[in-house]
Amino acid sequence: MPDDAALAAVAQEKSAQRLQSVNDAAARLGLKPGMTLADARAMFPRLNVIDADPNADRALLEAIADWCDRYTPLVGLDPPDGLVLDVTGCAHLFGGEAALCRDLVERLGRQGFKARAAIADTVGGAWAVARCGNAAVVARGDVREAVLSLPLAALRLHPETVGALAETGLKRIADIIDRPRSPFAARFGEDLLRRLDQALGHIEEPINPRLPLPSCVAERRFPDPIAREDDVLGVVAALAHDLKRVLERRGEGARLFQITLFRADGAVRRVEVGTGRPMREAAQIRRLFAEKLAALADEWDPGFGFDMVRLSAFATARLDPVQTGLAAPDDGADLAHLIDVLGARFGLRRVTRLVPQDTHIPEFAVLARPASQHADAVKYDSPCSNLRHPLEQNSLAPARPIRLLKRPERIEAVAEVPDGPPVRLRWRHVLHEVSAAEGPERIAMEWWRDEEGHALTRDYFRIECREGARLWLYREGLYGRETANPRWFLHGLFA
Repeated sequence: MPDDAALAAVAQEKSAQRLQSVNDAAARLGLKPGMTLADARAMFPRLNVIDADPNADRALLEAIADWCDRYTPLVGLDPPDGLVLDVTGCAHLFGGEAALCRDLVERLGRQGFKARAAIADTVGGAWAVARCGNAAVVARGDVREAVLSLPLAALRLHPETVGALAETGLKRIADIIDRPRSPFAARFGEDLLRRLDQALGHIEEPINPRLPLPSCVAERRFPDPIAREDDVLGVVAALAHDLKRVLERRGEGARLFQITLFRADGAVRRVEVGTGRPMREAAQIRRLFAEKLAALADEWDPGFGFDMVRLSAFATARLDPVQTGLAAPDDGADLAHLIDVLGARFGLRRVTRLVPQDTHIPEFAVLARPASQHADAVKYDSPCSNLRHPLEQNSLAPARPIRLLKRPERIEAVAEVPDGPPVRLRWRHVLHEVSAAEGPERIAMEWWRDEEGHALTRDYFRIECREGARLWLYREGLYGRETANPRWFLHGLFA
């Protein structure tokens, strides 16, 4: 299709197809969004038409919002085709507000987007000037003068409201700004006055960021993009030093770090690592990201390089200086570091720790929880700790397997006496002869765990088969008292 061909995207609205957007060639012919396709074709029969795709438009807008994070981490969406950026305190990094606007528009233009941008004291004022005005930057306190000559559509009013006001001869913001407010509220509703007050700054209009705001950030920009992994990690280490100074002043550490990599072609990549305990040491942060990037492997694509790297700290917590021991090694710190390294490579939720539970039922005695959630707990070997390591077993209690089957598996077993240990069993279609047995260990089930109301007692046995396999199995139900036909289950295997 030629570049100067008229093109419009259409969508079904009620009983008619209407233009949703038009390109420059179609706009020069007088076609506008909102027109019916029949009227547009009557004006220009050779109009090229495509179906509107709101989902694709939304995805593109979010991609542009990701790219705009290079200017400020506070970016909000203004569908269907707008973004709102809070650049308070950021403009000086780009040489001022006017330079920031020029840089943003020029960079988007090189990517094939046509954009208009404006900076003002209020969201409504910036929206009005960007879409209907000419100035790129409205001086502080001059919003009123900047919007006076703009049409009422610049107040983000419903088209029906704009049309109704036009019928009364009111077409510009100056036509209503100083008139009595009560008649407008009675006839056109409160939305008209609310939008006017938002534009003038009489009512605060917050920006809803699409991404959570970090506690603190540090970033670097490069005149020439960097692409090597070692260079990126070196920048991460330098940024981590900057964050460390900020976190030390606050007496905090972070449990979630994120690097945002801005590619030269406009793509944005975010990589996160979590920690079990608050952290602010630059060397440790670099090692965690090195593990994460190694795990990503081919998924980590620098393209033509990164022209900006940002390190952000999320989920901060109190971190006080700790007096290290002179002789005893700090096993807790080493364990926490191991959890962080494994979590960076495989994901923190995949690194689990067995946490003891207050129950004597074997399958509920321990639960696998993310190890990072327990990194701040008292060390198991501490004399003041009342926790027992889940892998340690009381020497007076019968031995149990460290790992149990996901579910007890039904087996066929034959015992010499009804309440005795099995002498022969069949598990997974294989017959096993028992050479030695120990037990039983009787466990009364908790009545509330049985959905049918039959909480049967279990008798556990430790057996060794002739081929060397050591099994942990139980008989469910006391013979003659709870059931006439007890069932046998295999629950675990010893190493």
